[in-house]
Amino acid sequence: MGSEMKKVELEDGQSADIVSENVSKLKELFPDAFSEGGVNFDTLRQLLGDASVLDEGEEKYGLNWHGKKKARQIALTPSTGTLLPCPDESVNWENTQNLFIEGDNLEVLKLLQKSYANKVKMIYIDPPYNTGSEFIYPDKFVEGLETYLRYSGQKNEEGEWEISESGREKTGRKHGNWLSMMYPRLFLAKSLLRQDGVLFVSIDDNEVGNIKGVLNEIFGEENFVGQMVWKKKYIGGKHAKHFVDLHEYVLVYAKNILDLPEILMDRPAAELEKFKLEDEFFDERGKYYTRPLKSNLGLRKTLIYPIEMPDGTIIDTQWMVARETFDQLVKDGRIVFMKKRDGTYNVHRKYYQNDGGGSVKVPSLIDEVSNADGKVEMKSLFQIQEGREIPFDNPKPTEFISYLMKPVLGKNDIVLDFFAGSASTAHTALKLNCSDSGNRKYILVQLPEICPDNSPAREQGYSTISDVAKERLRKVKENLLDGLKMDNLDLGFKVFKLSSSNIRAWNPDRTDLEESLLSHEEHLVEGRSEQDVLYELLLKRGVDLAVPIESREVAGKNIYSIGYGVLFACLDESIAKEQVEDIAQGIIAWYGELAPSSDTHVFFRDSAFRDDVSKTNMAAILEQNGITHVRSL
Repeated sequence: MGSEMKKVELEDGQSADIVSENVSKLKELFPDAFSEGGVNFDTLRQLLGDASVLDEGEEKYGLNWHGKKKARQIALTPSTGTLLPCPDESVNWENTQNLFIEGDNLEVLKLLQKSYANKVKMIYIDPPYNTGSEFIYPDKFVEGLETYLRYSGQKNEEGEWEISESGREKTGRKHGNWLSMMYPRLFLAKSLLRQDGVLFVSIDDNEVGNIKGVLNEIFGEENFVGQMVWKKKYIGGKHAKHFVDLHEYVLVYAKNILDLPEILMDRPAAELEKFKLEDEFFDERGKYYTRPLKSNLGLRKTLIYPIEMPDGTIIDTQWMVARETFDQLVKDGRIVFMKKRDGTYNVHRKYYQNDGGGSVKVPSLIDEVSNADGKVEMKSLFQIQEGREIPFDNPKPTEFISYLMKPVLGKNDIVLDFFAGSASTAHTALKLNCSDSGNRKYILVQLPEICPDNSPAREQGYSTISDVAKERLRKVKENLLDGLKMDNLDLGFKVFKLSSSNIRAWNPDRTDLEESLLSHEEHLVEGRSEQDVLYELLLKRGVDLAVPIESREVAGKNIYSIGYGVLFACLDESIAKEQVEDIAQGIIAWYGELAPSSDTHVFFRDSAFRDDVSKTNMAAILEQNGITHVRSL
């Protein structure tokens, strides 16, 4: 038989190679610019037809900092890590479509590229603000915070601090370090968004200008939607030297603003109150309220023009709208002349309750919810007694995130937060699902940052920030289910943890190659479970992590079907020669039942086969029955 079972190497199991994909796209557009030596830039310049397109000058408009080139390279470097499933820490593991991932978000974003590219509708992030504290997000694959502290030179191999607290703070104050941390994450996040997707970034005054420059570069200035202002508190300034800091910003970018639909919100409750009026504010169109058309704003000559009143008098003053708009409002029956007690008139504009189907444009000023509301909310959820602190500093209020989320996130869409903190974003999505029977799904990513000794979190039994977030989601489930009868509501979450690949790297000992070959007979990392391997296959083959995994027993071996037949796997440690036919036929029968629309891949443990003949026979039987992608691990 000519069939052969290809062996999966570590490089086959890496995340999406963005550079290779970009080169392939360029080669499709300009094949003449490529030769065996790579890209011929002179030819590319000629094909573009305008040398100015390739800006090679030294003086360019844009944001630059020391380390930017490295940050871009980091974003383009594939990850060879994986996400290990943790069913014991999860809620409703078998059925939930929500994900909670522990680990460095840079590596996690790389690992999500194949499975979630162009699938996320909304991303909201509240990154660590650059206020002088250390950054704990390494740009190198790590398995935990202690590894990072050694990598960054803050601790030695014995776990002792190498630099002082003041030294760490000094490093954190540099804009370049913060931008280098943010750039690759935002770069990778963009590709996860759908074409009509939207990114929201909470930020303060320290970096709003810089991060906007980075976002303009990554998303394109033309995809800037707006800059919102959140009035996060109403009092303060006791220690302010100049201005009282009462606000933060939210920068909003579309992946492609041409695909972004109009952003509308339900009428605010305060505005709905205006429609509870007497019958005289009701006509054939329904209820309405009025507001004076006369303007008290600063002088604008284009808004000054005469309007004739019903009694023939003329009022020549500045109005809220231009003359053309006024004339159109008159035609639409939206202007009313209201007679005063002295017999003179005021000009008013009508606002109907049913305008826009009950929806209005979203104001860029958010002032109906304060930062304190987030603390109150968490205090109630965790049942914190009076006088004690919540286990997380300054959680974002769900009403604030709802203000952003509700107008853009459809009932079946995915929201991603890769600086998850205390899980306010997930809490918000679940509350919205409860309110409208939606099925919004979330992906959270949070580094297992160690809670400081003597902190409220430690005192309450939480070791890491991610522990706090997971417990919050458990409490949200209990809180939302209380009194509800919604069997289809997904309040669960799957927990995954970032780790090294299940596939062993080939690191031979040059002084003892024979021993190296013998030790590498087993291609998978010792101690990893079949479930660990299955989820790495999902990631590296671009399958959603929430798809169902089913199993059947064939010839005494467990056979797994992943994603309704997109993948099959038998990861048993031993497959005898006489079992090959039965296992192959079991897979073929199951494959026929499911009839997947895309190509099917089948995986086996390489060391399970006693000889190459058995392995070749397995591949041949499957390929003869239409399953051509057969691999060994």
